Amino acid sequence: MSSFMIVRLWIMVFLHYFVWGSWYVTMGTYLTQTLKFEGGQVGLAYGSTAIGAIVSPFFAGIVADRFFATQKLLGTLHLIGAGLLYLVTMQETFNAFYPLLILYTVSYMAGHGLTNTLTLHHAVNAEKEFPIVMMAGSVGWIAAGLANSGLKLEDNVGMFQLACGAAAVMGLYSFTLPNTPPKGAGQKVSVRTMLGFDALKLMREPSFATFIVCSFLICIPLSFYFAWMNVFLNELGIDHAAAKMTIGQVSDVVFLLLLPVLLPVCRAKGILLVGMAAWALRFGLFAWFDTARDAHWMMYLGIAVHGMCYDFIFVMGRMYVDKRASAEIRGAAQGLHAFVTLGIGMFVGSWLSGVVGEHFASQGADGSVTHNWQMIWAIPAVLAVVLTILFVVLFKDSEPSVKELTAGE
Repeated sequence: MSSFMIVRLWIMVFLHYFVWGSWYVTMGTYLTQTLKFEGGQVGLAYGSTAIGAIVSPFFAGIVADRFFATQKLLGTLHLIGAGLLYLVTMQETFNAFYPLLILYTVSYMAGHGLTNTLTLHHAVNAEKEFPIVMMAGSVGWIAAGLANSGLKLEDNVGMFQLACGAAAVMGLYSFTLPNTPPKGAGQKVSVRTMLGFDALKLMREPSFATFIVCSFLICIPLSFYFAWMNVFLNELGIDHAAAKMTIGQVSDVVFLLLLPVLLPVCRAKGILLVGMAAWALRFGLFAWFDTARDAHWMMYLGIAVHGMCYDFIFVMGRMYVDKRASAEIRGAAQGLHAFVTLGIGMFVGSWLSGVVGEHFASQGADGSVTHNWQMIWAIPAVLAVVLTILFVVLFKDSEPSVKELTAGE
């Protein structure tokens, strides 16, 4: 792939993730402080991306991959998304806001996989070029966080206006990308295949089943972080909270680069184990920071371990699935992993984070809402500790690989 092509695809991924980062990190603050939504409603709003992740494979499998050029469909989805985001900016009640947000996230998540498809289609050396292009996503997320803080959009509708403008730019830019024919034209498709259920045979292997269950449950702490972290920092009076949270994305890039170096030494179990333990450390630091608010190092360290929390679980998880599944069901196995984590895992986690946040919220005489952050952070911390212990006990690296177990089936 030429340098010019890499730049074109890099811009595509940058814009795609800039759109998401413009509103996803700070939405909780806007919903609680400005629109006065309840905690349960905040959780449902964050669960909208999970609904999008569940629904989008049907759209991609039945329509997108069979009838439309990838770049044209990506552009159309982002332009539709820009229109939906514009409508979102006009809503002040949950009953009007929530359905529009779901429609938007379905359109966005449907385009999520298209960026991967487009990049891989034009890659000459996918192992070398794909990570370079995908790193633009972290840069886009960082840029969105800095823009949110710099423009003072963390508690107002401006975050969605920023996302709306970026989505329109992304939509128009997508039509300039190189032609990428539909990859599934003429192929049969089934619900079972789209959701990765063809890979359920892998659940007969105890370690793989343990991995899938733990991957599902670790989405609960992840949901707590995204739903409440920006609210937490703003409630504690931390300036430029969104900008400070971009430390997590810088960490994401660093640990992503370290992953290939650590894998031969620590193996999959060691890396996954460190990732789970990092979640317990992170929320322990946040709970402690709530009682010792001058010790800002705890806040910064808790944010900075994001690379371990995310890359060591979710990126390593995708690598583990790829390694353990045989070639004929590898795509289905990745689909199953995505369905369990980005789909039902994030939906359940977002819903639970909202319930917990609402339970430990209190309203002052002036109408302002405050939270018992020690309790809110303690729940995902305890869960992460329990998951870490269960993983140590139940996950056996020495068991035969799933490739061996499924060979010849």
